[in-house]
Parts: sequence; structure tokens; C-alpha cells
Amino acid sequence: MIDSRFDAAVAANSDATTFMAPFKAQVDEQMSPVVGRTADYFDVYRPESPLSNLLPDIMVWAGQYYDERPDFGVYNIGGIRAALPAGDVTIGDVVDVAPFENRIAFLTLTGEKVTELMQQIAARGGEGLSREVRMVITADNKLRSVTIKGEPIDPGRSYRIATIDYLSHGNDKMTAFKAGTDIKLPEEQKDLTRELIMRYFREMQAQGKVVEAVTDGRITIEQ
Repeated sequence: MIDSRFDAAVAANSDATTFMAPFKAQVDEQMSPVVGRTADYFDVYRPESPLSNLLPDIMVWAGQYYDERPDFGVYNIGGIRAALPAGDVTIGDVVDVAPFENRIAFLTLTGEKVTELMQQIAARGGEGLSREVRMVITADNKLRSVTIKGEPIDPGRSYRIATIDYLSHGNDKMTAFKAGTDIKLPEEQKDLTRELIMRYFREMQAQGKVVEAVTDGRITIEQ
């Protein structure tokens, strides 16, 4: 039954809206600047998607600012909290995608541990992998094959990986990361993943480029 209590609730909500209006305006002002443009709508899904491909590519790209040359990058799909719109991308859009206080991280794994990591990624039905990786998994999420830069994983060599600090501790069931060595964990505000994403977009914009991201066979489900 709708009675006077409904009117009171509407009035209360109106008062709250009025109270919050100036704060909302400040937030909107901070979140609205455009940092770059996308060529299309970038969604996120498994086994691979435009956005889950783009973000580990950005982590590898960012290595240049840390004197790092990663062999490949990993970004967890669970940490990607929104899609990116087609066209103008604002600060707020990037914050929606990467709202957590995660920072970039670099570490080294042996080839044996990289294989273990890829098995764990396969078991999850895929995660964000940079363009250097090509993986084939079975319909029941078993690793069938994987290459890095066109070559099978060499158990006798070491691989440098760009990822986020959350994963570097072995979270999201990617426990192989716990065996990482020569770990670099930058701690400044500029090292937040969202700050690096915005930096990438701004640099592309300064070069007159629209950011592109596609699914290109990084993770294939065996038929």
C-alpha cells in the first residue's frame, strides 16, 4: 500500500540528493577529463577479450619506465571491473576498470614455474596475457600447448614477467608466482595500474593515435 510514508521517503531522498550535489559535482569534475580514445568498445570475458589483452600489453609497455624488458605480461580478469567505451575514455572510465590500489610488479620465474603458471591460467579458463603468449587449452581447461615469442617454454631459462602486485603474491589461484625472484614492487602513486593505463592512453593521444585492442588468438580453446 502506498501512503504518506512513500512521500516521506521521497522527501528524504531528495534532501540527501541536495546535500550530495556539490560533492558529486566535484567528483564529476575530477573524473570527466578525457585521457584518450578507443577504436571500439573494449569488453572483458574469457578465455580472451579485447580489454584483457590490452591491459597486460600495457604492463609490458610500461616496463620501459622501470628499466625492465619483460618477456610477457599477466593481468587477472577478476581485477578488471568494467569495460571501456568506444570513443572518448575519461579518467572515470579508467578508474572503473581498475579501481583497486594495485601497482605494477616485475618478477622472474624459471621456465618450469612459467609452465606451472600457464597450467594454472588454463585451469581458470584464461586470464589476461600479453601478445607474446600463445596458449591452447582443452575444453575442460587443461593446458595443451603454449609458446612465448613463438618458442616453447624452455625449463632451463628464466623469464621476466610484468604483472600486478596482487598476483605477484600468488593470489587468484596463480600460486606459481610465489616462486618469483628478483621481485620489483614500485610503491608510488604513479605506479598504480590505473595511472599506467592513463599514461598509455595519454601517450597514444599525444601521438595522434586511437587505442586499439582485439582478440588475436592468445588463448584458444581446442575443438
